[in-house]
Amino acid sequence: MSARGRNRFGGTVGDTAVSASHPRARRLNPPSPLWGSNGVAFGPDGRLYVAQYLAGQISAVDPATGDVEVVVPMDGPVQSPDDLAFGADGSMYIADLIPGRVWRRGPEGAYTVVSDEVKVVNGITCVGDRLFVNEMRPGGRLLELFPDGGEPVVLTEGLALGNAMQLGPDGLLYYPHMMTNQVWRIPPDGGVPEVVAEDVHQPVAVRFDQGGVLHVLSRGVEGIVTRIDLYGSGSRTLVTSGLVGLDNAAFDAENRMFVSSYASGGITELHPDGRTREIVPRGLDGPYGVTVDLGGTVYVADHYRLAGPAPVDEGEPVTADAAGEEGGVTSLTLMPFVHGVTTAGGLVHSTSQYGDVHTHDPEQRTTRQRVTGLNEPVGIAVGPDGSLVVAEAGAGRVVSIDDGDTVTVLAEGLGHPVDVDFDAGGRCHVSDDRLGAVLRIDEDGTTAVVADGLGAPQGLAVLGDTLFTVETGPRRLTAISLSTGERRTEAEDLPVGQPPGTAPRTAPALFAHGMVGAPRPFAGLATGPDGSLLLSANGEGAVWQLRP
Repeated sequence: MSARGRNRFGGTVGDTAVSASHPRARRLNPPSPLWGSNGVAFGPDGRLYVAQYLAGQISAVDPATGDVEVVVPMDGPVQSPDDLAFGADGSMYIADLIPGRVWRRGPEGAYTVVSDEVKVVNGITCVGDRLFVNEMRPGGRLLELFPDGGEPVVLTEGLALGNAMQLGPDGLLYYPHMMTNQVWRIPPDGGVPEVVAEDVHQPVAVRFDQGGVLHVLSRGVEGIVTRIDLYGSGSRTLVTSGLVGLDNAAFDAENRMFVSSYASGGITELHPDGRTREIVPRGLDGPYGVTVDLGGTVYVADHYRLAGPAPVDEGEPVTADAAGEEGGVTSLTLMPFVHGVTTAGGLVHSTSQYGDVHTHDPEQRTTRQRVTGLNEPVGIAVGPDGSLVVAEAGAGRVVSIDDGDTVTVLAEGLGHPVDVDFDAGGRCHVSDDRLGAVLRIDEDGTTAVVADGLGAPQGLAVLGDTLFTVETGPRRLTAISLSTGERRTEAEDLPVGQPPGTAPRTAPALFAHGMVGAPRPFAGLATGPDGSLLLSANGEGAVWQLRP
């Protein structure tokens, strides 16, 4: 499918399905063709293959046209591909990070498991018909695997978070230590590893160009690439691209460099002088939660960052060609694993499904941790007394956090609460996507059913007497009268969840060997100061504005 003519949900960029059911609906940013972009490698057919960790799929990109074709679907056997490499016979080898599997996808398309004993497998590379992988964890290993059988061989241990690696011109394997800002190398047959470079800016991947120059990509917000001429002058130069959250790179036969971004997806050609050329547009990896402040600034929780749609005029159409440098999205700050979000008093409060609650000050650009150790917190709201109220999905609870960061249980024994909001009377409401219900929490901690029989309701927002919720099963926005209980469908055919026609995918684990795993999708909903609703359309990577 063409990245410029279609989106990852299967519809066209000009798709009017939502607008047909809700004439006062519009996108605030274009759909994103990729669910983030991680490992990249050129295949035997000359296309660039892109692993999309969050989606659990791999796509092939034509670098000449930007066309995108899904080749490893999200409802296939691979759960969380983070890197990939091609063998001499054209086989694709895939590092499936969370379950710790290494896959071989043969030229004919059949899948076989090479190994299921590598913990948090990430970096992967082929040297002829030999296969090497490393682990992205403290004390990780670098191993040689044998696709035709045989016990893995450990080359070295003690990696401080390994990641993308490659064979150098000297015949040695080069790999980063992400935690210590170093690049190391080791002979493929084993030996003593040695440090090649220190004080490298947040290294996430090492790549050699066709001339043998080492390029070390940074995972930071500046988009830095450190070029080290190891076999020439020995000089070190920095290229600052402005591409937020670089992840990986590949060089074609003409020595053109193509880079990916875990934070904003897309594929971009990066020139040696820092100039960029878009191949596949960047955009939102999710989105998850969404909120808007009293000034109309929209904040989006996008897993790896706090972002926002680029401002557009009310009547201006949002198209891919006019989307700006980040696909119509502005990265406000890298904020690891942000999922639920709300704003009040100039501050942005957020949750991570991995247990944390943070408060961010956009003016001071500071972030402080409020609480840690919660069990899958998702939706968050500010209560009438100023406390933070959080849906703790994994514990089946709703909790409040006061100014002193003391946690108080407001309700427990729920199924899987995912979002919260308050009505004009200060009563707390919660959506539960496993119970298929919206509940009201009374002052004594008991709950009352506001509406049941719903299809996996997630995002929740109250506007006057009406409660709105996103039913992610039937993909519709439902309005419920708080006074009468009457329901109506506000909008249909919402681009939330998996694309139509795909089977439900196996949910990867939230944690893997002490490292974070894959988050659960969350279609957030919020009310704006102008009375509109904002929807996180996580199926296509857009934010929709709907005026009831």
